[in-house]
Amino acid sequence: MNESLSKILAPLGTFFRSKRNRRLLYIMAISLVALGDFMHSGFARRTFVFYTIRNSNVVVEDRFLFRSGDRETDIRRYVEQAVLGPKAQELLVLPFSREVRVQSVMYRDGVVFVSLSELAALPAPGVESVFHSFLTLNKGIRRNFYFVKDVRMFIGGNHVFFEEFSEFFGNSADNSKT
Repeated sequence: MNESLSKILAPLGTFFRSKRNRRLLYIMAISLVALGDFMHSGFARRTFVFYTIRNSNVVVEDRFLFRSGDRETDIRRYVEQAVLGPKAQELLVLPFSREVRVQSVMYRDGVVFVSLSELAALPAPGVESVFHSFLTLNKGIRRNFYFVKDVRMFIGGNHVFFEEFSEFFGNSADNSKT
């Protein structure tokens, strides 16, 4: 029995004598652990769009958000992160000022309902109008969630509607007019 065991272990001993082989094995083990952790945690990449202060170029910022498996929860997490603004300090705080809070997010039959605090009625520093803030958030939701047909926004429970939304999103915004 010792001879058969030594026949099996002898090639492994020669394999591990090489420094290159040990390093390769370490890299493979670390990669497998990282892949297992990634698959277990279920992270998904979502794209956030922000604008620079200097020349209003579009800057794409990727963030990892925990995937919940529920569309409404994923949209809520996206909206909360978008309202918080970009991580990089050189980017303009968009779409809203830092005091704005998300009161509720609801997804029903392809329509997202977003309710923000009353401070969302005031434009953020460096933003021309409140319309641009809501347009940025609206476009971000539609860009990142293909299944969303319409986005309806509220400030402190009051419906927000801009006539300009219809030129960006077609007739779906006209149907939401109150």
